[in-house]
Amino acid sequence: MTGAVHTATQDALALVREWLADERFAASQLVLVTCGAVATAGDAGTHDLAHAPVWGLVRSAQSENPDRLVLVDLDGTDASYEALGAALASGEPQFVLRRGAVHAPRLARIAADGPMVPPAGEQAWRLDIQDKGTLENLTLLPTPEAAAPLEAGQVRVAVRAAGVNFRDVLNALGMYPGDAGLMGSEGAGVVLETGPGVTDLAPGDRVMGMLPGGFGPLVVVDRRMVVPMPQGWSYAQAASVPIVFMTAYYALRDLADLRGGEALLVHAAAGGVGMAAVQLARHWGVDVYATASPGKWDTLRGLGLADDHIASSRDLAFEDTFREVSGGRGVDVVLDSLAREFVDASLRLLPRGGRFVEMGKTDVRRPEDVADAYPGVSYQAFDLTEAGLDRIQEMLGELLELFEQGALHALPITAWDLRQAPDAFRYLSQARHIGKVVLTVPAAWNPDGTVLITGGTGTLGGLVARHVVTERGARHLLLTSRRGEQATGAAELAAELRELGAEVTIAACDAADRDQLAAVLAAVPAAHPLTAVVHTAGVLDDGVIGSLTAERLEKVLRPKVDAAVNLHELTRDLDLSAFVLFSSAAGTFGGPGQGQLRGGQIPSWDALAPPPPGPRAYPPPR
Repeated sequence: MTGAVHTATQDALALVREWLADERFAASQLVLVTCGAVATAGDAGTHDLAHAPVWGLVRSAQSENPDRLVLVDLDGTDASYEALGAALASGEPQFVLRRGAVHAPRLARIAADGPMVPPAGEQAWRLDIQDKGTLENLTLLPTPEAAAPLEAGQVRVAVRAAGVNFRDVLNALGMYPGDAGLMGSEGAGVVLETGPGVTDLAPGDRVMGMLPGGFGPLVVVDRRMVVPMPQGWSYAQAASVPIVFMTAYYALRDLADLRGGEALLVHAAAGGVGMAAVQLARHWGVDVYATASPGKWDTLRGLGLADDHIASSRDLAFEDTFREVSGGRGVDVVLDSLAREFVDASLRLLPRGGRFVEMGKTDVRRPEDVADAYPGVSYQAFDLTEAGLDRIQEMLGELLELFEQGALHALPITAWDLRQAPDAFRYLSQARHIGKVVLTVPAAWNPDGTVLITGGTGTLGGLVARHVVTERGARHLLLTSRRGEQATGAAELAAELRELGAEVTIAACDAADRDQLAAVLAAVPAAHPLTAVVHTAGVLDDGVIGSLTAERLEKVLRPKVDAAVNLHELTRDLDLSAFVLFSSAAGTFGGPGQGQLRGGQIPSWDALAPPPPGPRAYPPPR
């Protein structure tokens, strides 16, 4: 990742400098196109992290060279490509296209409500809805039962992340047939307490599994619904696995009795259950056909499916396509989540009889009606809870064995803070996701834990250190800088913080040096484990775009980008309550002579994934 960031930013700097210096282009504009490098309202964060810093660099270059540079960020949809020409004609110097809609930056007053706020003074609460019908009615309500004494066989879990399922969206909208139960059904967290009879788990153990009502900080569950988390897994990763993989496993193995050599059709195969089903079926030696929206076909190719086994989930052409490819045989099993005419088209792909397993809830058929219309076809709609607690625990164990063997792999994750649940639900309802949507649960700062502040002896680091002590109650600080205790003002800052009641350790460490940082982290005492990270370290080396060099840019990128990646990778398995990176207003608004520093800013490290190609000069290849 760090190499991709350095390369992208260096390439952008060289391109912009060359363009601005060439008199042939004096009356022309250079359009730089990225994909997912910035986030708008409703987006799930920034995904093209390699090119996010390019925007900070070029924004400052724009302020120095009005009307010469244009920044564009796309979402990869056909609608956005089609709208690009008209958007460029608008004259906006920077804009984002999302599904063909143009978003341009404007100064405006933000809404007073903001993210949802947990009930004041309540230890236990969860996401719920009292007036179903609109996602705007989602709220956080007290749940005192989550703090009640435990009964035999129960476990109390501090939830760190919870998976979101389409069932939750239907529940909120009042569209789920029957009783949908509590919102939130899976997640991962830390055992706080065990009830009578639970001897194989202890407080502090990391667990994952079925967590009914898990959209909140505390939940009480039956011991059989959770298993220990594998080493090296993050909470978000663990929260993304239980429902989708167990649903696929139960549907294909328990209900459909799918076996190697058979053919399977998976609808919405780029979604969570769909991707899990494809992985399982291919592991079993099944011939897999799949549908998804065309923009997600690359995901299916990445799962090993050939192009002739992929079709759109937006129209009925899949029926003829798959019948022809299969030589008229069709398939043996259909795993369905669609409705209406799509169900009938799928049933016609079972000409030799077979098994139709329905996991959708918007068009459930009567098995006898299906049998009459399609001889030899068995039809079954199901809920995972029908498997029972004992089978759920068995499946969790069997699935984790497959993960450990490398037969299965975790899905792509789109993570949101629980307090932004309406945005996450809306994102899922629009089928914009690939893989799994996860809500991370805010954890309270632990005064017994250690707070690491990089650049902690500098001006900004000192301000943060005072804040975390006086406002967050931190009592154990680890301040790092390249000079450590020899830094100007370090001794005075430490003395001041100790007077405020904190224990302070100052260490000489270049956070961009992975080995140095690892050694410092290894020295954190077990009695006060690392629970928060604040990265303030940086290097200032401003200059107008024409004066910037590759060497000067590297000087800035190293403490910002390389150090941020090191911090992320070395602490990703820890139970952190905060991971904070500092950016700058100039990175958003642009400032003459400040492109160098702003090119080192990265807005988010929630998901470290390989970047798509770019930036590109317009027109981008299709």
